[in-house]
Amino acid sequence: MGFNQDIFSYPLGTFFDEAFAQPAYPRGHYASVIKGFKAYGEAEFQRRLSLTELAFLHQGITFTVYGDERGTERTFPFDPFPRIIRASEWGLLEQGLKQRVKAINLFLKDLYSEQAILKDGIIPENLILKNPNYRQQMQGIQLVHDVYTHVVGCDLIRDNEGTFRILEDNLRSPSGVSYMLANRSVMARSFPKLLEGLKVRPIAHYPLELLKMLRSLSPRDIARPTIVVLTPGQYNSAYFEHAFLAQQMGVTLVEGRDLFVSDGRLWMRTTKGREQVDVVYRRIDDNFLDPTVFNPESMLGVAGLIEVYKAGHVALANAVGAGVADDKATYAYIPAVIKYYLAEEPLIANVDTFLADNPDELDYIISHVEKLVIKEVGGAGGYGMLIGSEADEAKRQTFLNHVKANPSNYIAQPIIQLSRHPTYYADSKRFEPCHIDLRPYILSGEEITLVPGGLTRVALKRGSLVVNSSQGGGSKDTWVLSDEGSHHA
Repeated sequence: MGFNQDIFSYPLGTFFDEAFAQPAYPRGHYASVIKGFKAYGEAEFQRRLSLTELAFLHQGITFTVYGDERGTERTFPFDPFPRIIRASEWGLLEQGLKQRVKAINLFLKDLYSEQAILKDGIIPENLILKNPNYRQQMQGIQLVHDVYTHVVGCDLIRDNEGTFRILEDNLRSPSGVSYMLANRSVMARSFPKLLEGLKVRPIAHYPLELLKMLRSLSPRDIARPTIVVLTPGQYNSAYFEHAFLAQQMGVTLVEGRDLFVSDGRLWMRTTKGREQVDVVYRRIDDNFLDPTVFNPESMLGVAGLIEVYKAGHVALANAVGAGVADDKATYAYIPAVIKYYLAEEPLIANVDTFLADNPDELDYIISHVEKLVIKEVGGAGGYGMLIGSEADEAKRQTFLNHVKANPSNYIAQPIIQLSRHPTYYADSKRFEPCHIDLRPYILSGEEITLVPGGLTRVALKRGSLVVNSSQGGGSKDTWVLSDEGSHHA
Protein backbone atom coordinates (compact mmCIF):
# COMPACT_ATOMS: atom_id res chain seq x y z
CA MET A 1 0.00 0.00 0.00
CA GLY A 2 1.55 3.32 -1.07
CA PHE A 3 1.64 6.57 0.86
CA ASN A 4 -0.83 9.34 0.18
CA GLN A 5 1.19 11.66 -2.10
CA ASP A 6 0.73 14.77 0.06
CA ILE A 7 2.08 13.09 3.22
CA PHE A 8 4.99 15.60 3.23
CA SER A 9 2.96 18.67 2.24
CA TYR A 10 2.40 21.46 4.78
CA PRO A 11 2.42 25.29 4.79
CA LEU A 12 5.88 26.69 5.60
CA GLY A 13 4.75 29.86 7.40
CA THR A 14 7.50 32.31 8.39
CA PHE A 15 9.90 29.62 9.64
CA PHE A 16 13.03 28.33 7.95
CA ASP A 17 12.26 24.77 6.91
CA GLU A 18 15.26 22.42 6.77
CA ALA A 19 13.79 20.08 4.14
CA PHE A 20 11.59 22.30 1.95
CA ALA A 21 12.39 25.53 0.12
CA GLN A 22 8.73 25.77 -0.96
CA PRO A 23 5.73 23.61 0.02
CA ALA A 24 6.13 20.12 -1.51
CA TYR A 25 9.45 21.12 -3.18
CA PRO A 26 12.30 19.50 -1.23
CA ARG A 27 15.74 21.05 -1.03
CA GLY A 28 18.21 19.14 -3.23
CA HIS A 29 19.97 17.24 -0.43
CA TYR A 30 16.62 15.99 0.96
CA ALA A 31 15.10 14.76 -2.32
CA SER A 32 16.44 11.18 -2.22
CA VAL A 33 15.32 10.59 1.40
CA ILE A 34 11.77 11.78 0.69
CA LYS A 35 11.70 9.58 -2.40
CA GLY A 36 13.04 6.69 -0.29
CA PHE A 37 10.31 7.04 2.36
CA LYS A 38 7.63 7.03 -0.34
CA ALA A 39 9.17 3.94 -1.94
CA TYR A 40 8.76 1.93 1.28
CA GLY A 41 4.98 2.40 1.16
CA GLU A 42 2.83 2.89 4.25
CA ALA A 43 2.60 -0.72 5.52
CA GLU A 44 6.38 -1.33 5.24
CA PHE A 45 7.13 2.10 6.76
CA GLN A 46 4.91 1.29 9.79
CA ARG A 47 6.61 -2.09 10.22
CA ARG A 48 10.06 -0.49 10.18
CA LEU A 49 8.94 2.28 12.52
CA SER A 50 7.87 -0.30 15.11
CA LEU A 51 11.31 -1.96 14.71
CA THR A 52 12.99 1.29 15.78
CA GLU A 53 11.06 1.29 19.06
CA LEU A 54 11.96 -2.35 19.70
CA ALA A 55 15.61 -1.61 19.00
CA PHE A 56 15.69 1.20 21.59
CA LEU A 57 13.89 -1.01 24.11
CA HIS A 58 16.31 -3.94 23.62
CA GLN A 59 19.34 -1.67 23.99
CA GLY A 60 17.90 -0.29 27.22
CA ILE A 61 17.74 3.23 25.78
CA THR A 62 15.06 4.57 28.03
CA PHE A 63 14.59 7.65 30.16
CA THR A 64 12.56 8.20 33.30
CA VAL A 65 9.30 10.12 33.51
CA TYR A 66 8.44 10.67 37.16
CA GLY A 67 4.87 10.93 38.41
CA ASP A 68 3.24 9.30 35.38
CA GLU A 69 0.70 6.60 36.23
CA ARG A 70 1.38 4.80 32.93
CA GLY A 71 4.81 3.79 34.24
CA THR A 72 8.10 5.64 34.34
CA GLU A 73 10.39 3.88 31.86
CA ARG A 74 9.98 5.11 28.27
CA THR A 75 11.97 4.52 25.15
CA PHE A 76 13.53 7.81 24.15
CA PRO A 77 11.14 9.40 21.57
CA PHE A 78 12.73 8.99 18.14
CA ASP A 79 11.68 10.34 14.75
CA PRO A 80 12.83 8.41 11.66
CA PHE A 81 13.17 11.40 9.28
CA PRO A 82 16.89 12.32 9.56
CA ARG A 83 18.17 15.87 9.70
CA ILE A 84 20.63 16.35 6.80
CA ILE A 85 23.48 18.89 6.76
CA ARG A 86 25.39 19.64 3.56
CA ALA A 87 29.19 19.25 3.49
CA SER A 88 29.87 22.98 3.02
CA GLU A 89 27.57 23.95 5.93
CA TRP A 90 29.22 21.43 8.21
CA GLY A 91 32.67 22.73 7.24
CA LEU A 92 31.72 26.20 8.49
CA LEU A 93 30.14 24.84 11.68
CA GLU A 94 33.23 22.73 12.42
CA GLN A 95 35.55 25.74 12.01
CA GLY A 96 33.31 27.94 14.16
CA LEU A 97 32.97 25.39 16.96
CA LYS A 98 36.73 24.71 17.08
CA GLN A 99 37.35 28.47 17.25
CA ARG A 100 34.86 28.85 20.11
CA VAL A 101 36.21 25.95 22.20
CA LYS A 102 39.81 27.09 21.70
CA ALA A 103 38.94 30.60 22.94
CA ILE A 104 36.92 29.27 25.89
CA ASN A 105 39.86 27.15 27.09
CA LEU A 106 42.22 30.16 26.84
CA PHE A 107 39.62 32.16 28.79
CA LEU A 108 39.38 29.53 31.55
CA LYS A 109 43.18 29.29 31.81
CA ASP A 110 43.36 33.07 32.18
CA LEU A 111 40.57 33.20 34.81
CA TYR A 112 42.46 30.68 36.95
CA SER A 113 45.85 32.39 36.54
CA GLU A 114 46.59 36.01 35.46
CA GLN A 115 42.96 37.20 35.01
CA ALA A 116 44.16 39.58 32.28
CA ILE A 117 40.71 39.76 30.68
CA LEU A 118 39.27 41.09 33.96
CA LYS A 119 42.12 43.56 34.47
CA ASP A 120 41.60 44.85 30.93
CA GLY A 121 37.92 45.47 31.69
CA ILE A 122 36.60 43.23 28.90
CA ILE A 123 34.34 41.37 31.37
CA PRO A 124 33.11 42.76 34.73
CA GLU A 125 35.02 41.16 37.63
CA ASN A 126 31.86 40.53 39.66
CA LEU A 127 30.36 38.47 36.87
CA ILE A 128 33.21 35.96 37.25
CA LEU A 129 34.43 36.20 40.83
CA LYS A 130 30.93 36.11 42.35
CA ASN A 131 29.76 33.35 40.01
CA PRO A 132 28.89 30.19 42.04
CA ASN A 133 30.75 28.10 39.42
CA TYR A 134 34.02 30.02 39.86
CA ARG A 135 36.29 27.71 41.90
CA GLN A 136 39.02 29.51 43.80
CA GLN A 137 40.65 26.09 44.44
CA MET A 138 41.68 25.97 40.76
CA GLN A 139 43.82 29.09 40.98
CA GLY A 140 47.33 28.36 39.69
CA ILE A 141 46.82 24.65 38.86
CA GLN A 142 48.68 23.55 35.73
CA LEU A 143 46.48 21.33 33.53
CA VAL A 144 47.63 18.99 30.74
CA HIS A 145 47.40 20.77 27.32
CA ASP A 146 46.03 23.81 29.26
CA VAL A 147 42.56 22.36 28.59
CA TYR A 148 39.72 22.89 31.08
CA THR A 149 36.69 21.76 29.12
CA HIS A 150 37.46 18.50 27.33
CA VAL A 151 33.96 17.43 26.24
CA VAL A 152 31.75 20.30 25.05
CA GLY A 153 28.17 20.25 23.80
CA CYS A 154 27.25 23.49 22.00
CA ASP A 155 23.54 23.99 21.34
CA LEU A 156 22.93 25.46 17.88
CA ILE A 157 19.73 26.79 16.39
CA ARG A 158 18.86 28.13 12.97
CA ASP A 159 16.93 31.40 12.81
CA ASN A 160 14.26 32.21 10.23
CA GLU A 161 16.90 33.43 7.76
CA GLY A 162 18.46 29.96 7.95
CA THR A 163 21.57 31.22 9.80
CA PHE A 164 23.11 28.98 12.46
CA ARG A 165 23.61 30.61 15.87
CA ILE A 166 24.96 29.35 19.19
CA LEU A 167 22.26 29.27 21.85
CA GLU A 168 24.27 27.80 24.72
CA ASP A 169 27.62 26.25 25.67
CA ASN A 170 27.61 23.13 27.87
CA LEU A 171 31.09 22.92 29.37
CA ARG A 172 30.62 20.74 32.48
CA SER A 173 29.31 17.29 31.56
CA PRO A 174 27.11 17.56 28.47
CA SER A 175 24.87 14.56 27.91
CA GLY A 176 23.12 13.03 24.90
CA VAL A 177 26.00 11.63 22.85
CA SER A 178 24.77 8.06 23.43
CA TYR A 179 21.46 8.99 21.79
CA MET A 180 23.38 10.40 18.81
CA LEU A 181 25.17 7.04 18.40
CA ALA A 182 22.07 4.94 19.04
CA ASN A 183 20.00 6.95 16.53
CA ARG A 184 22.50 6.14 13.77
CA SER A 185 22.70 2.40 14.51
CA VAL A 186 18.88 2.15 14.68
CA MET A 187 18.46 4.05 11.38
CA ALA A 188 21.09 1.88 9.65
CA ARG A 189 19.21 -1.27 10.70
CA SER A 190 15.62 -0.08 10.21
CA PHE A 191 15.89 2.15 7.10
CA PRO A 192 19.13 1.06 5.37
CA LYS A 193 17.99 2.06 1.86
CA LEU A 194 17.81 5.73 2.86
CA LEU A 195 21.49 5.71 3.85
CA GLU A 196 22.51 3.93 0.63
CA GLY A 197 21.36 6.87 -1.48
CA LEU A 198 23.66 9.41 0.17
CA LYS A 199 27.30 9.62 1.26
CA VAL A 200 26.74 10.10 4.99
CA ARG A 201 29.84 10.58 7.14
CA PRO A 202 30.27 8.02 9.97
CA ILE A 203 30.05 8.83 13.70
CA ALA A 204 30.60 5.39 15.27
CA HIS A 205 34.24 6.27 16.07
CA TYR A 206 33.21 8.82 18.75
CA PRO A 207 33.99 6.49 21.73
CA LEU A 208 37.48 5.83 20.28
CA GLU A 209 38.07 9.58 19.85
CA LEU A 210 36.90 10.15 23.43
CA LEU A 211 39.22 7.41 24.70
CA LYS A 212 42.18 8.83 22.76
CA MET A 213 41.55 12.28 24.22
CA LEU A 214 41.23 10.93 27.79
CA ARG A 215 44.46 8.91 27.43
CA SER A 216 46.29 12.07 26.34
CA LEU A 217 45.49 13.62 29.76
CA SER A 218 47.26 10.92 31.81
CA PRO A 219 49.81 12.33 34.28
CA ARG A 220 51.77 9.05 34.04
CA ASP A 221 53.65 8.41 30.81
CA ILE A 222 52.51 4.82 30.35
CA ALA A 223 51.13 2.91 27.37
CA ARG A 224 47.76 2.09 28.95
CA PRO A 225 46.75 4.59 31.62
CA THR A 226 43.82 3.59 33.84
CA ILE A 227 40.69 5.54 32.93
CA VAL A 228 37.34 5.38 34.72
CA VAL A 229 33.88 6.86 34.09
CA LEU A 230 32.55 8.24 37.40
CA THR A 231 28.74 8.09 37.62
CA PRO A 232 26.37 9.21 40.39
CA GLY A 233 24.73 5.78 39.98
CA GLN A 234 21.85 3.98 38.34
CA TYR A 235 19.16 6.42 39.49
CA ASN A 236 20.70 9.26 37.50
CA SER A 237 18.68 10.06 34.35
CA ALA A 238 21.83 9.79 32.16
CA TYR A 239 23.03 6.49 33.69
CA PHE A 240 22.43 4.61 30.42
CA GLU A 241 24.90 6.95 28.75
CA HIS A 242 27.55 6.57 31.45
CA ALA A 243 27.40 2.77 31.22
CA PHE A 244 27.26 2.82 27.41
CA LEU A 245 30.34 5.04 27.00
CA ALA A 246 32.38 3.05 29.56
CA GLN A 247 31.49 -0.19 27.76
CA GLN A 248 32.26 1.29 24.29
CA MET A 249 35.66 2.60 25.46
CA GLY A 250 36.50 -0.60 27.34
CA VAL A 251 37.04 1.22 30.65
CA THR A 252 35.53 0.71 34.12
CA LEU A 253 32.31 2.42 35.22
CA VAL A 254 32.67 3.42 38.88
CA GLU A 255 30.76 5.14 41.64
CA GLY A 256 32.45 7.23 44.33
CA ARG A 257 32.53 4.28 46.76
CA ASP A 258 34.71 2.29 44.30
CA LEU A 259 37.52 4.87 44.59
CA PHE A 260 39.73 6.06 47.47
CA VAL A 261 42.75 8.28 48.08
CA SER A 262 45.94 6.96 49.66
CA ASP A 263 49.65 7.92 49.46
CA GLY A 264 48.74 11.04 47.44
CA ARG A 265 47.18 8.99 44.63
CA LEU A 266 43.68 7.97 43.53
CA TRP A 267 42.96 4.23 43.61
CA MET A 268 40.20 1.93 42.41
CA ARG A 269 39.13 -1.14 44.38
CA THR A 270 39.30 -4.26 42.20
CA THR A 271 39.05 -8.00 42.82
CA LYS A 272 42.85 -8.13 42.38
CA GLY A 273 43.55 -5.37 44.90
CA ARG A 274 43.96 -1.63 44.40
CA GLU A 275 44.75 -0.09 41.00
CA GLN A 276 45.99 3.48 40.47
CA VAL A 277 43.61 5.68 38.47
CA ASP A 278 45.10 8.20 36.01
CA VAL A 279 42.08 9.85 34.40
CA VAL A 280 38.50 10.32 35.62
CA TYR A 281 35.81 11.12 33.06
CA ARG A 282 33.41 12.41 35.64
CA ARG A 283 29.65 12.76 35.17
CA ILE A 284 29.21 14.31 38.63
CA ASP A 285 28.92 18.06 39.32
CA ASP A 286 31.77 19.94 41.02
CA ASN A 287 29.78 20.26 44.26
CA PHE A 288 29.60 16.50 44.79
CA LEU A 289 33.15 15.54 43.74
CA ASP A 290 34.98 15.81 47.07
CA PRO A 291 33.15 16.14 50.42
CA THR A 292 36.30 17.57 52.07
CA VAL A 293 36.33 20.57 49.69
CA PHE A 294 32.76 21.10 48.44
CA ASN A 295 29.50 19.68 49.82
CA PRO A 296 30.45 17.80 53.03
CA GLU A 297 27.29 15.68 52.83
CA SER A 298 28.01 14.32 49.34
CA MET A 299 28.07 10.53 49.15
CA LEU A 300 28.78 10.55 45.39
CA GLY A 301 32.38 11.74 45.30
CA VAL A 302 35.77 10.79 46.77
CA ALA A 303 37.29 12.36 49.88
CA GLY A 304 40.72 13.82 49.09
CA LEU A 305 40.27 13.76 45.30
CA ILE A 306 40.89 17.50 44.82
CA GLU A 307 44.21 17.33 46.71
CA VAL A 308 45.46 14.57 44.35
CA TYR A 309 44.16 16.59 41.39
CA LYS A 310 45.94 19.78 42.51
CA ALA A 311 49.18 17.82 42.93
CA GLY A 312 48.88 16.69 39.29
CA HIS A 313 48.58 12.97 40.06
CA VAL A 314 45.16 12.49 38.44
CA ALA A 315 43.33 14.21 35.57
CA LEU A 316 39.65 15.13 35.59
CA ALA A 317 37.58 15.64 32.46
CA ASN A 318 36.00 18.10 32.50
CA ALA A 319 38.11 20.23 34.85
CA VAL A 320 36.70 21.62 38.08
CA GLY A 321 35.50 25.21 37.59
CA ALA A 322 34.75 25.02 33.84
CA GLY A 323 31.11 26.00 34.53
CA VAL A 324 32.08 29.63 35.18
CA ALA A 325 32.32 30.05 31.39
CA ASP A 326 28.93 28.58 30.47
CA ASP A 327 26.34 30.45 32.47
CA LYS A 328 23.87 32.63 30.61
CA ALA A 329 25.49 35.97 31.54
CA THR A 330 29.04 34.87 30.64
CA TYR A 331 27.63 33.54 27.34
CA ALA A 332 26.88 37.13 26.29
CA TYR A 333 30.63 37.91 26.46
CA ILE A 334 31.92 34.89 24.48
CA PRO A 335 32.14 36.87 21.18
CA ALA A 336 34.35 39.37 23.08
CA VAL A 337 36.35 36.44 24.51
CA ILE A 338 37.03 35.12 20.97
CA LYS A 339 38.21 38.57 19.82
CA TYR A 340 40.36 39.07 22.95
CA TYR A 341 42.29 35.78 22.84
CA LEU A 342 42.32 34.95 19.12
CA ALA A 343 42.04 38.42 17.53
CA GLU A 344 39.34 36.94 15.25
CA GLU A 345 35.68 37.64 14.60
CA PRO A 346 33.37 34.80 15.79
CA LEU A 347 32.54 32.47 12.87
CA ILE A 348 29.20 31.52 14.46
CA ALA A 349 27.19 34.32 16.05
CA ASN A 350 25.51 34.25 19.44
CA VAL A 351 21.81 34.91 19.82
CA ASP A 352 21.42 38.62 20.77
CA THR A 353 21.55 38.82 24.55
CA PHE A 354 20.59 41.69 26.87
CA LEU A 355 22.03 41.82 30.39
CA ALA A 356 19.57 43.19 32.96
CA ASP A 357 22.59 44.28 35.03
CA ASN A 358 23.26 47.01 32.43
CA PRO A 359 20.81 49.94 33.06
CA ASP A 360 20.33 50.69 29.32
CA GLU A 361 19.70 47.02 28.53
CA LEU A 362 17.34 46.72 31.52
CA ASP A 363 15.30 49.62 30.11
CA TYR A 364 15.16 47.81 26.76
CA ILE A 365 13.99 44.57 28.47
CA ILE A 366 11.23 46.40 30.38
CA SER A 367 9.92 48.20 27.29
CA HIS A 368 10.10 45.17 24.93
CA VAL A 369 9.09 42.36 27.31
CA GLU A 370 6.46 40.96 24.92
CA LYS A 371 9.16 40.23 22.29
CA LEU A 372 11.69 38.61 24.65
CA VAL A 373 12.49 35.46 26.57
CA ILE A 374 13.80 36.46 30.03
CA LYS A 375 15.91 33.82 31.77
CA GLU A 376 17.55 33.35 35.15
CA VAL A 377 21.33 33.30 34.70
CA GLY A 378 21.64 29.90 36.42
CA GLY A 379 18.32 28.45 35.22
CA ALA A 380 18.12 25.26 33.12
CA GLY A 381 15.61 22.87 31.58
CA GLY A 382 13.03 25.55 30.82
CA TYR A 383 12.67 26.69 34.46
CA GLY A 384 13.03 30.25 35.84
CA MET A 385 12.09 31.91 32.56
CA LEU A 386 9.34 34.03 31.00
CA ILE A 387 8.33 33.90 27.32
CA GLY A 388 6.95 37.42 26.98
CA SER A 389 4.56 36.69 24.11
CA GLU A 390 2.88 33.84 26.02
CA ALA A 391 2.37 35.67 29.34
CA ASP A 392 -0.43 38.10 30.25
CA GLU A 393 0.30 41.62 31.50
CA ALA A 394 0.05 40.64 35.20
CA LYS A 395 2.55 37.77 34.78
CA ARG A 396 4.94 40.00 32.87
CA GLN A 397 4.87 42.69 35.56
CA THR A 398 5.36 40.18 38.39
CA PHE A 399 8.37 38.68 36.57
CA LEU A 400 9.81 42.13 35.77
CA ASN A 401 9.59 43.02 39.47
CA HIS A 402 11.90 40.04 40.21
CA VAL A 403 14.26 41.25 37.45
CA LYS A 404 14.37 44.81 38.82
CA ALA A 405 14.98 43.51 42.37
CA ASN A 406 17.96 41.36 41.29
CA PRO A 407 19.06 42.45 37.78
CA SER A 408 22.39 40.57 37.79
CA ASN A 409 20.41 37.31 37.98
CA TYR A 410 18.67 37.81 34.59
CA ILE A 411 19.34 38.02 30.86
CA ALA A 412 16.91 38.41 27.96
CA GLN A 413 16.96 37.23 24.34
CA PRO A 414 14.61 37.77 21.39
CA ILE A 415 12.04 35.00 20.94
CA ILE A 416 13.73 32.97 18.21
CA GLN A 417 11.55 30.84 15.97
CA LEU A 418 13.75 27.75 15.67
CA SER A 419 13.93 26.17 12.21
CA ARG A 420 11.46 23.37 11.49
CA HIS A 421 11.83 19.87 10.13
CA PRO A 422 9.34 17.23 8.90
CA THR A 423 8.53 14.80 11.72
CA TYR A 424 6.18 11.80 11.64
CA TYR A 425 2.95 11.82 13.67
CA ALA A 426 1.18 8.47 14.10
CA ASP A 427 -2.20 10.10 14.84
CA SER A 428 -2.33 11.97 11.50
CA LYS A 429 -0.14 9.47 9.56
CA ARG A 430 1.65 12.47 8.09
CA PHE A 431 4.97 14.27 8.34
CA GLU A 432 4.37 17.60 10.06
CA PRO A 433 6.78 20.48 10.82
CA CYS A 434 8.44 20.52 14.25
CA HIS A 435 11.03 22.88 15.74
CA ILE A 436 14.56 21.48 16.16
CA ASP A 437 18.00 22.34 17.51
CA LEU A 438 21.42 20.65 17.20
CA ARG A 439 24.02 19.67 19.79
CA PRO A 440 27.39 18.73 18.23
CA TYR A 441 30.01 17.26 20.60
CA ILE A 442 33.51 18.76 20.57
CA LEU A 443 36.51 16.95 22.11
CA SER A 444 39.48 19.00 23.27
CA GLY A 445 42.82 17.42 24.22
CA GLU A 446 46.08 17.64 22.29
CA GLU A 447 43.88 18.87 19.44
CA ILE A 448 40.22 19.80 18.98
CA THR A 449 38.10 17.24 17.12
CA LEU A 450 34.43 16.55 16.52
CA VAL A 451 32.59 13.72 14.80
CA PRO A 452 30.42 14.96 11.89
CA GLY A 453 26.94 15.31 13.27
CA GLY A 454 25.42 15.68 16.71
CA LEU A 455 22.16 15.20 18.52
CA THR A 456 19.22 16.82 16.73
CA ARG A 457 16.51 17.38 19.32
CA VAL A 458 12.93 17.89 18.19
CA ALA A 459 9.96 19.52 19.97
CA LEU A 460 7.32 16.82 19.47
CA LYS A 461 4.41 18.75 21.01
CA ARG A 462 2.75 20.50 18.07
CA GLY A 463 3.78 24.16 17.95
CA SER A 464 6.19 23.86 20.90
CA LEU A 465 9.65 25.43 20.92
CA VAL A 466 10.85 23.24 23.83
CA VAL A 467 13.09 20.37 22.71
CA ASN A 468 14.08 18.97 26.16
CA SER A 469 13.15 15.28 26.61
CA SER A 470 11.83 16.12 30.11
CA GLN A 471 9.26 18.40 28.45
CA GLY A 472 8.07 16.20 25.59
CA GLY A 473 11.04 16.44 23.20
CA GLY A 474 12.61 13.63 21.17
CA SER A 475 15.49 13.24 18.73
CA LYS A 476 16.50 12.43 15.14
CA ASP A 477 19.56 11.01 13.45
CA THR A 478 21.81 13.77 12.05
CA TRP A 479 23.44 13.10 8.67
CA VAL A 480 26.42 15.14 7.54
CA LEU A 481 27.11 14.56 3.85
CA SER A 482 30.65 14.01 2.57
CA ASP A 483 29.69 15.92 -0.59
CA GLU A 484 26.94 18.43 -1.32
CA GLY A 485 24.35 15.69 -1.86
CA SER A 486 22.23 17.72 -4.26
CA HIS A 487 22.90 15.43 -7.23
CA HIS A 488 19.78 13.45 -6.23
CA ALA A 489 17.47 16.42 -6.74
